[in-house]
Order: sequence, then C-alpha cells, then structure tokens
Amino acid sequence: MPPVPGAVLAPTAPILRARAEALVPAFRRDLAALVRIDSGSHSAAGVDRAGEWCAERLAEIGLEVERVPTPLSDGTAFGGVVVGRMRGTGSSRILLFAHLDTVFADGTAAARPYREDAGRAYGPGVCDDKSGVLAGLYAARLLAESGWTDFAEVVIALTPDEEVGSPASGAILAELARGMDAALCLECARENGDLVTARKGVADVRIDIRGRAAHSGVEPHRGRNAAVEAAHLLLDVQSLSGARPDLTVNIGVVSAGERTNVVPASARLLGEVRAARLADLEWALAAIEARAAATVIDGVSAEVERMAVCPPLEPDATADLFAAAAAVGAELGIAVAGAATGGVSDANFVAATGTPVLDGLGPIGGDDHAESEWLDLGSVADRVALLAGLVVRIAAE
Repeated sequence: MPPVPGAVLAPTAPILRARAEALVPAFRRDLAALVRIDSGSHSAAGVDRAGEWCAERLAEIGLEVERVPTPLSDGTAFGGVVVGRMRGTGSSRILLFAHLDTVFADGTAAARPYREDAGRAYGPGVCDDKSGVLAGLYAARLLAESGWTDFAEVVIALTPDEEVGSPASGAILAELARGMDAALCLECARENGDLVTARKGVADVRIDIRGRAAHSGVEPHRGRNAAVEAAHLLLDVQSLSGARPDLTVNIGVVSAGERTNVVPASARLLGEVRAARLADLEWALAAIEARAAATVIDGVSAEVERMAVCPPLEPDATADLFAAAAAVGAELGIAVAGAATGGVSDANFVAATGTPVLDGLGPIGGDDHAESEWLDLGSVADRVALLAGLVVRIAAE
C-alpha cells in the first residue's frame, strides 16, 4: 500500500540507531541520576521518587502520564505505578513495561554510587532494571521525535514491586496488558545479548504436618511424631524434581518440635516448584497434595497450601515477537538469539493474559542483585534502536 501523501514514513532501524547513538551521553547522565535514587521494593517513598523522576521525563517527551496508586498487600504499602501513553493514528496497541524497584536497601546508592569503568556502568539497579526503564523512555523519545504515529497507542508501565513478586501491581499490569497487540518487557538482555523467550513458572508451597505430643521418655508410644512424617514427606516431595523435563522441586526450610524430650506434634516444610510448562507445574503441585494426603505415620495429618503461583512464560507466547525482533536485529546487523531462564519476571504474569510478550529488551548487563552488577554502555544505542524498531515493525504488521 503506497504511503498516504503528507504522512511521516516509519523510521528505519538504522536511522533509529543513528539517533540513539547521539543520545547515549544523555542516557548515561539519566542513568546516573536514576541509580542515585534508592528504590528498594519495600521503600515506597524511594520507589515513588524514582517514579516521579520518570513521570517528569515521560511528560517532557509528550506522553500523557498517570500515577496509579497500588493497594496494600498483606498490610504492606508499595509505591505506585507510572503509566505513560503515546497516542497515534494507527491500529496497534503496544505495551512496554519495566520495574522501578531494586533489591537494595536505603543507603546503598550513597554507599556504592554510580560509576563507569572500561565501558561498563556500575551501581545498585544499574542493570536490573533502571537501564531497562530508560530504554523504554528513550525508545519513546526516538519515536516521538521521528514524528511517526502509525500506532493506536504505545503505553509505558513502570511498576514498584517486581522484585518481590508484584503483589501490589500485578493486577494493574495485567489489566493494562489485556487487549494489547504486543507487550515488551524491558528486563535487560542476558550477558551474551540473548533476549528472553521463556521463563519457568514458580509456585511456593507450605506443608503443615500435625501429630500428637507426648513425653519422649515416659510414654513415647502415645505420641505421633510429626517430624518423622516431615522427613518422609521431604524425601518423597524432593524426588519429584526431574520427574518431568525442566521440573525442579526444592524444600528449602524444615522445622519441627521445640524440645528434645517431647515427641513433636507439629512440623512444617517450605518449598518451591519451578517448571517450564504450566501443565508440569500443576502436575507437581497435585502430586505434592496427593502425597500429603497419604501420610505414612499413623495418626499424623498433613496439609498443603499453595502460597503463590506464578505461571511460566512459555515459548509459544514469545515466538512471533522473537521472529520480529530477529528481523529488526538483522537490519541493525545484530545477531538476535533467545534464551530460557529459571527466574521469573512480570512477563510471566503478562503472558497469562494471553497477550503476546517478549522479554529481555533492555541493554546488555549482568550480575543482577550483586555488588558487581554491571551494564554494557556500548550496547545502549543498539538495544534502544532494537526496541524502537520492534515497536515500528509490530505496528506495521
């Protein structure tokens, strides 16, 4: 179809990269400013300071900005969600999402300030996910400055609690994702540059075992030892690990009893299940519940609680967007590959809405959550151009 007279042609990927390269010094200054803001998940005030900083820059670019408060989660307050909307004249609706929070406590930004060395940037959250946040802002800036508007809406959502499982913002993000044509997660690319095409799902479980207390010397026969049942349960549940491809089970916390001269009346196991496929995750949870219902110690009972379940990001949800990203990468001369990981992100929850999603679209970095966390500054222009070019390609299809 020929272009409409007077319409602005879609910017090509090489043009986007040239513009992104010119903006790298500004990106570095903004990254330093954002890293200087402590924004640990449980510091609602700090997260909101980072959110305010981002909201101001989204508004400067020309987006409509909304600050969405989050509800209390088990009595805990979290920061708000920043939502920026860029309106266009086309038909595609595209969501870009990243998180404002880090795993670091207040004071870390001052104790370990932003620095650059040998082409890398260092500092708390520099990779996870403050450079991802900025990738979204700078991709929006490139599109806005191009004058191209052949999309219905590009929405940027910045959340406050991803590092603790998004208990307050998950429903808000899911609602934003519903009905979108595509959702692009701005977690940083893997250390080798791979995008993330699959993530395991994870379920946390608690198993409470109840027996009967008794004096271990005078009448041990009257007791029903919950600790012994817990030991059997631990081994049986742990044996599920590897029973299906990419399925792992880990019992990480074991507790029972209070005194050595009392037959323990209670015990508790805390564990997690991770699986690449939702069917395997559900199978493992059902198997744990069935085993708990069939105790081996007479008079002892066990109950399983699924405390949190995060569905997997399966390859089917990312395949088409990954192909589109690879095509844009080819235009940029970047070999785009995909990787699966055992960790989860907000992309898992977005994929559960049925919206196609792709993860790992921030710049390249590594050592997340560690003092050595780093970002490859040389990757910034390519990755911002890749992200903006992917938005253009999605809108054109």
